[in-house]
Amino acid sequence: MVLTFDPFREFDRLAGQMFGTASGAAGAPTVAMPMDLYRSGDHFVMHCDLAGVDPGSVQVDVDNHVLTIRAERSPRTDNDVQWLRRERVTGTFERRLTLGDGLDLDKISATWQDGVLTLTIPVAEAAKPRRIEISRSAGHDRQVLEGTAQDAPVISHS
Repeated sequence: MVLTFDPFREFDRLAGQMFGTASGAAGAPTVAMPMDLYRSGDHFVMHCDLAGVDPGSVQVDVDNHVLTIRAERSPRTDNDVQWLRRERVTGTFERRLTLGDGLDLDKISATWQDGVLTLTIPVAEAAKPRRIEISRSAGHDRQVLEGTAQDAPVISHS
């Protein structure tokens, strides 16, 4: 489950309107690092568009359930260039996500292909649905009921 409440979403939307930056449909800024996030089976997948970014400048960290992605897009430094239009954001930028307790943070994997960073975040074994056996008093057959170990993991966007 993805947590959708963001108390700063409206501020981000207003700042985007004031400063001329693009916004996604949900109101989150999408200028520097647009992303897609979805659940597929027993893991979450996140794709971040980082076109023009040197993969060596990308840093992914997890600290106290906060996933941070930092990247740098360097500006062109050609002296003989006369700019006609310059819309691509340059500099250092980052994206932070708060990860829930039901995720296996030690098994997060990251791949890079064609300017897209893909993170795979597995659901922890303890958070996966499992069957719980219920015993009856002596002389009765055992019954198996479907249950879950805990609520679904939560990822919130900040």
